Amino acid sequence: MKKRDVRRSGNCPTRLYVTQWFNTEKPVTLSDLTGRVVAIEAFQMLRPGCVSHGIPQTKRIRAAFPESEVAVIGLHTVFEHHAAMEPVSLQAFLFEYGITFPVGVDAPSEKSPTPKTMQAWGQRGMPTLYLLDGTGRIRAAHLGQTHDMIIGAEIATLLAEDTESIDAFDNDAAVGLASKGTVCRPTARTETAPRDNS
Repeated sequence: MKKRDVRRSGNCPTRLYVTQWFNTEKPVTLSDLTGRVVAIEAFQMLRPGCVSHGIPQTKRIRAAFPESEVAVIGLHTVFEHHAAMEPVSLQAFLFEYGITFPVGVDAPSEKSPTPKTMQAWGQRGMPTLYLLDGTGRIRAAHLGQTHDMIIGAEIATLLAEDTESIDAFDNDAAVGLASKGTVCRPTARTETAPRDNS
């Protein structure tokens, strides 16, 4: 696949608020991944839906697509039971479940139990799988369980796009991918605890 010089649209989240990274030698930034499709699995290690569906699906995405075209990241978003989910516990969880892709710990908020990335991205619960296009725009956000065939088709569609012309599209007209979730919306703040969609 021919890689093009792509431009970030600037109207979508461009940052992960992370306090610590696992399975990577340096912090991961979305700008470092420009030009690739990015799959971000927002999860919590004590949520049954994350363990039974979200993490296994993300591992299948990592296995199915070349890293040069699709980047896979985990985002551990803790909004409850903070003492039980310290980094040392997450490190053991990642080892036990064979998770080798980079995983960041969502930064805690000073004003809310909901962590910073989860708030900034308007995440409503977990597991949530985000798909970003080559310009870094959120093109799909799936809350809960979504069939692998749908996710694979969406990733394949994003890979096939001419990333040079994406910025010329209107967000709503260009998307058409997400049957559930949000698409490239303004930053939202949430002050209530999110729902569990396990």
